[in-house]
Amino acid sequence: MLNSIRGTRGMAAAPHALASQAALAVMRDGGNAIEAMIAAAATIAVVYPHMNSIGGDSFWLIRVPGQAVRGLDACGAAALAADRQWYADRGIETAIPFRGGVAANTVAGTISGWDAAFALSQQIGGRLPLTRLLADAIHYARDGSPVTRSQHLNTLGKRDELQNVPGFAGLFLPSGEVPQVGARFMQPALAATLERLAHAGLDDFYRGDIARSHVAALQKAGSPVALEDLLAHRAQWREPLKLAHSLGTVYNMPPPTQGAVSLMILGILDRMGLQSMDPLGADFVHSAVEATKQAFRIRDRHITDPAYMSVDPQEFLRPDALDKMCAAIDPERAAPWGQGKGPADTIWMGVIDGNGLAVSFIQSVYHEFGSGVVVEDTGVAWQNRGCSFSLSPDALNFLQPGRKPFHTLNPAMAEFSDGRVMVYGNMGGDGQPQSQSAVFSRTANFGMDPQAAITAPRWLLGRTWGRPSDTLKLESRFAPDVVETLRKRGHDVELMPEFDEAMGHAQAIILKPNGVMEGGADPRGDGVVAAF
Repeated sequence: MLNSIRGTRGMAAAPHALASQAALAVMRDGGNAIEAMIAAAATIAVVYPHMNSIGGDSFWLIRVPGQAVRGLDACGAAALAADRQWYADRGIETAIPFRGGVAANTVAGTISGWDAAFALSQQIGGRLPLTRLLADAIHYARDGSPVTRSQHLNTLGKRDELQNVPGFAGLFLPSGEVPQVGARFMQPALAATLERLAHAGLDDFYRGDIARSHVAALQKAGSPVALEDLLAHRAQWREPLKLAHSLGTVYNMPPPTQGAVSLMILGILDRMGLQSMDPLGADFVHSAVEATKQAFRIRDRHITDPAYMSVDPQEFLRPDALDKMCAAIDPERAAPWGQGKGPADTIWMGVIDGNGLAVSFIQSVYHEFGSGVVVEDTGVAWQNRGCSFSLSPDALNFLQPGRKPFHTLNPAMAEFSDGRVMVYGNMGGDGQPQSQSAVFSRTANFGMDPQAAITAPRWLLGRTWGRPSDTLKLESRFAPDVVETLRKRGHDVELMPEFDEAMGHAQAIILKPNGVMEGGADPRGDGVVAAF
């Protein structure tokens, strides 16, 4: 049995142990939670390269004690050259491909988020330099980090699809072979890039020599991204969405993320009498799945780049709106279900320091390895988030120059009425709001400690890696009677392995009013909670 980790001076949770330990080392050196998160974000981009990269996007929720919770949108927009005609000119008229230069059609935003968060840290007393914050990541990139089972299996599974994409084989298939578990994975070009960013400043990624290297390689690979796109990019501070929950206030990011979906699910569940349910039982799973269907219907009709939305997403979190969604759920029968958005490779991490500064952070390249394009001069793998755009003018997420893509990414945070603070989240596309509902409800409503809530069997409605079906997938640790009851209620149940990575890598940290922190990390991933 895994137990929650406890501490008082600082805590970090990540899906890779080296990232959480990098964050802890920064806090031990006197750094705050924002500085620690920058160190963790840089480190995990190196040591978990199939899941995320500095060529991807990120979102932050930051709680400075005594101040309103802030949201930071570090998502890149579509290139100004990227439109329906650009693709038609290349013989692409139905859907944007998932891989290659034509899939690398948006700016990578995450470094701009690190930059904006670093500036905020300095405003509130942060004093560690970028050279210290990026030091662990530079070391692991230059001297190598051990290949995880997750990286090995993902590389093996996607080799045939990606080995001819420009730059992919040179980085991910050293000596022409899939790296074995435990091999040292070297990334010297990325080490040099991170070292330059540490000394020249993070803005060099968009307006310096690094930017010019990226544009030259991307355009050679067939991408529409140009220097003017990088020059125009800035991270944006955003007001988070807020759910008035019976136990406190829950926060998430506004569109283009699906943060509203995660909050809607929790708002619906708050009205469904969870106190009478078993956190591992059929009633709870059924309620969460049916709440997910209600929230996904809203998402698929409305959630996109906020500049193109006609409704305020906060309206979906009004009590009357949530009451209506709750009333539409049949507690004994599954509603019809269509198709989800599919899987996505992502990492979520949380940090809380001894002063109560709390950060919930998520970083991604969308599909595993993103577009597959690797800029050889910089070692940066570029995301394919823009393949989520549609080429149909009638679609909600129709591709237009400068438009932000819809994001499954959504970091979560809660402030409870009893004084506790919680940061939590996970990876996994459609699975993100579903696993969030499991972890939040099991801790907040059912009183489970974070590690127990994360370890407990989970479910996922929709598609996962390599599985095109939109079934209700259950880890096989659920009791047989739970599985049978769900089938009788009309759910198309598919059993998965006991601890399946497709359920996402979830983490959570809770700060109690007495200053004690309690955290859990997902045994489905390679992470730990690091504390002191």
